[in-house]
This record gives sequence, structure tokens and C-alpha cells, in this order.
Amino acid sequence: MKTIDIIAGARPNFMKIAPIISALQAAQAQGGLLQYRLIHTGQHYDKAMSGGFFEQLGIPEPDINLEVGSGTQAEQTAAIMVRYEKALLEQRSDLCLVVGDVTSTMACSIVARKLGVPVAHVEGGIRSGDWSMPEEINRVVTDSITNWFFTTSATANDNLRRAGVADERIFFVGNTMIDTLLKQMPRLQPPDFWVALDLRPGQYFVVTLHRPANVDGEQQLLRLLQAIADGTGGLPVVFPVHPRTAKSLKELAGQIPGLHYVDPQGYLEFNYLVKHAKGVITDSGGITEETTVMGVPCLTLRDNTERPETVTVGTNALIGTDPAKLAPALARVMAGDWKKGAVPEKWDGRAAERIVAALQRLLG
Repeated sequence: MKTIDIIAGARPNFMKIAPIISALQAAQAQGGLLQYRLIHTGQHYDKAMSGGFFEQLGIPEPDINLEVGSGTQAEQTAAIMVRYEKALLEQRSDLCLVVGDVTSTMACSIVARKLGVPVAHVEGGIRSGDWSMPEEINRVVTDSITNWFFTTSATANDNLRRAGVADERIFFVGNTMIDTLLKQMPRLQPPDFWVALDLRPGQYFVVTLHRPANVDGEQQLLRLLQAIADGTGGLPVVFPVHPRTAKSLKELAGQIPGLHYVDPQGYLEFNYLVKHAKGVITDSGGITEETTVMGVPCLTLRDNTERPETVTVGTNALIGTDPAKLAPALARVMAGDWKKGAVPEKWDGRAAERIVAALQRLLG
């Protein structure tokens, strides 16, 4: 048997690893020679950001929890590296499988390669070109030492080729986040505040904001929230936000009409909200993939994206961080004049199957 370490560090990773674990389990049941060790680095350590996702997505308890917790970028990176190195020295694996672009993706890749363990990167090759984002640095560093790349798009393939990666190391498999979305779609459920806020399908908006350019400056955040309220015609606006942030937001913004701060939601509840929304306003990359597959208008408050297929093929549009740009975009959504979009190639729910098939060939 060959052992694969599956690294999960933060909330965006969990929906990406769930289908890979399921596909590995299915292959094992048919006599496959791959086993896995699930390593949770513990970057997202509270239940709202971690535990609930494991339960809802059927992810088993981690074999190892590095329990890194919070800290600066350097503190988290160092703690992950020290603790993962210890785990590998105690029991060496045959492959380190990392997903996405969080701190643990980069940190565990470095540790594995220095100990002679090959690395496979799920979602390799995506680029925003924005070096102010920690995620972009994580992507570039990880891909510079990765052995095998599992990609979500032709654009990612091209990025890797331009960096000198040979075709035999690139596997265009699709998007494991969409595997999870399609599998869980029948189980999506309304959040507990659905009735209390009088939410109705197609008659509310969802907002998620977390990037420094949008939330670190009080005046910038206030201008964005006011522009959202002004442009949504009095419809409810649901803003899942950490309770601590919600408290300061209420003090900062007062009672902006129609704006509802709610706690971070579970996977099934959040995607129910997205699926039935009139539109989504976000600065997240992953949510733009989910809105594209669900056909929901998406306004991204960024000047760039590492997922250009959500713009060129899907329902996403880059609005930028200037609050003045929101009004005309929201007017189009309100008028029902938004592009319909389509689903990118291989976003069909079978990416994890393709990954496991490739791993079985690569690891013999």
C-alpha cells in the first residue's frame, strides 16, 4: 500500500478534499493500493469555521491534527512546518497532496520536498498576478516545487507551461469544489434565520467580504456597504460575518437599511443562500466558482481574479474596489439583465475520480 497525506488547513480546503477522500475510499473498496492519512493543520480551529464542515461533508476525523491555531503569517507557517516535519519523521508517507492556496498548502509542500516526499497540488497553476495577496505567494511557491499538478482550467495549464512545467506533469481534471457542490445540492437547507428575515427566492442578496482592500479601512468598508444598500432596492442583504467583526460593523455603520449581519454559515446553509439569491457580492475566489455552476449573478469586488473562467464563461464580473462601480452593475442585476453564463469544461462532478485514477498510475 502507498500512503498519501491529504493536507487540510482552512475552511476553503474542506470542500476540496471531501470528494478526494470519497474517491480514495471507493478505489480501496475495489482493491486499490492507495491509502490516505488526513492531516488537519488547525488553522481554522473553531467549530463555525471547521468542525461543522467536516460533519456536513462527511469528512472523517483527521488522523493527525497539528493544532496550529491563529497567529501571523510567519507564526502559522513556522508552526505548520515544524509539526508536519515531526509527523513525517515519525511516519513517512509516499505523497503529500495539497489543495488550494492557503498557508498550509505552501508550508507542507516545502517540508515534504525537503524530506524527499513528492508533492501533488490540486488546483495548481491558478494565478491572479496580484502579489499583494498572500494566496498568490502561496500558489507560486507551491507550484515551483510541485511534482504533479491537478488543474481546474485550460488557463491554469497554460500558466504552468509558461513556467516551464512539462505536459506529462499536468493533469487537467476539473474542479473538486464543484464535485462537492453537485453532490450536496439535494441536501442544501435554509439557514435558521430564513423565516425571521422573510427571505424569498430571488428576492435578496448575499455579501461576503474579507480582503484587506475592502475591509481594513473603515471608510472604504462603510462606502461599500452603503453602495450595496443603495443599489439593492430595499431587498434584504445577508452578510455572513464573524461575530466579533459584526459587532464592530454595527458600531461603524449603524443600521444600514436592509443589511443583516449573520454568523458564518455551514456549507449546506450558505450554498442554499447562494443558490436562491438574486445576486452575490463577494471578494472571494471560490464563491465565484459556485455561483457560476448555480447560474447566479456574481459581482466580485476585486480588480483581478485567479479564476478567469468564471468571468469569461460563467456568471461572474470583476467590479473592482471602487464603490461607485457597484451602482451600474447592481442596476443590471435588478433589471434581470445579467449574463446567463455556462459551466466550464470538466466541472462535472468527476474531478476527484480523475485525480485518484492518475495517482494510482503515478504511484504504481
